[in-house]
Amino acid sequence: MVDVSQIREHLEVIGSDGEHVGRVDHVHGDQIELAKLDITGGFKHHMIPVSWVDHVDEHVHLNVTKDDAKARWTEKH
Repeated sequence: MVDVSQIREHLEVIGSDGEHVGRVDHVHGDQIELAKLDITGGFKHHMIPVSWVDHVDEHVHLNVTKDDAKARWTEKH
């Protein structure tokens, strides 16, 4: 189980393939909001579930690849 308090603003989010997914903007309960000022996200806020987080060190490491995350993330309205 990941300690959500370790997920901090501006940490880079990396897929299980080592590819850049985005940067943390905020954590809302069990969802991570990615910063919209990131070219990977097309300058829109995207939400990913905390359940995708494998571990946190100086980055947030996901248990899904970048392409899988981008295919399954949701856009914040």
